[in-house]
Amino acid sequence: MKHPLALLALLAAFGQAAVAEEVKLVEQKDKQQIDVVVDGQPFTSYVYWSNQKKPLLSPLRTSQGNIFTRGFPLEKVAGERTDHPHHISSWFNYGNVNDCDFWNSPPEGFDRDSKIPYGAVRHKSIKSINSGNGSATLEVSSDWIMNDGSKVLQQDEQLVFRASKDLRIIDRIITLTAQEKDAVFKDSKEGAIAIRLTRSLEEPSTKAEIFTDAAGKPTAVAKLDNTGVNGVYLSSEGKVGEKEAWSTRAKWMTLSGNVKGEDVCIGIFDHPKNSTYPTYWHNRGYGLFAANPFGAKEFTKGKTTLNFTIKAGKSETFRFRILIHSGKLTAEQTEAQYQQFLKDVQ
Repeated sequence: MKHPLALLALLAAFGQAAVAEEVKLVEQKDKQQIDVVVDGQPFTSYVYWSNQKKPLLSPLRTSQGNIFTRGFPLEKVAGERTDHPHHISSWFNYGNVNDCDFWNSPPEGFDRDSKIPYGAVRHKSIKSINSGNGSATLEVSSDWIMNDGSKVLQQDEQLVFRASKDLRIIDRIITLTAQEKDAVFKDSKEGAIAIRLTRSLEEPSTKAEIFTDAAGKPTAVAKLDNTGVNGVYLSSEGKVGEKEAWSTRAKWMTLSGNVKGEDVCIGIFDHPKNSTYPTYWHNRGYGLFAANPFGAKEFTKGKTTLNFTIKAGKSETFRFRILIHSGKLTAEQTEAQYQQFLKDVQ
């Protein structure tokens, strides 16, 4: 991991004031969360609430403090959709590991029928917390628990939170270790690193639609009032919008729009050291923004089957960046940010 001075040099090249901001991690054991605070203002929280089926980053904010993740199901916000209750802020999991569904596993208070059993990712421990100027690092460990109570994977993760003028970054370096049995990520569109966005960052909806999850359960997504809805996806390969970009492979994807008067550009970056690079994209116009390294069969209409496997006792590391930029970014500027990611995360 390189010092954030390199990031500041890049920002200076963008004509921004190259001033790093203090990033502080505040542990709140009673609330089961660690708050990420930038110059005294909330950015996000790593939460491991017992009533959820996975750790979350919730909510996510821009440098101006605007929340851009959907409130539901944690809270209802006027005008936002209330579909897919398992889409909660930002998370990492998958729809089929050894015939157990971690993605669709519903939060407490919601029932969902499933063709395969649900699993849960349970936070296990906080290994280290380090705050600093320009960045802070959190190291945590979680267990992927099957429906029968057995542990299929251990997840050890380093989260690096970076901040400077107009920019917030979350680097997620995730190591998955299979336990006594091989962990097989059977091809599913439901995965893996994801964000569910607020209404204004959706694409304008022209019709009501029904989406079917990996378990065969349909979810209706209604057509809503499109006033103020202005999200636009763009991939590193030049694909624009859900229709062009969904199921394609690319090293990065952005979602640009306006939140409460603030122009924003949200990005997810894949890393060439990831063995599945470049990732497939599970980006929906209704506000689901996800990179899925494992779902080849779903995205190629059966032409390719991956069934990505981590052998018992072996590990696989994945590196991703979530970029949150206040203001518009061109494709060229996004590529410059991507190149910085490659320097920061080896």
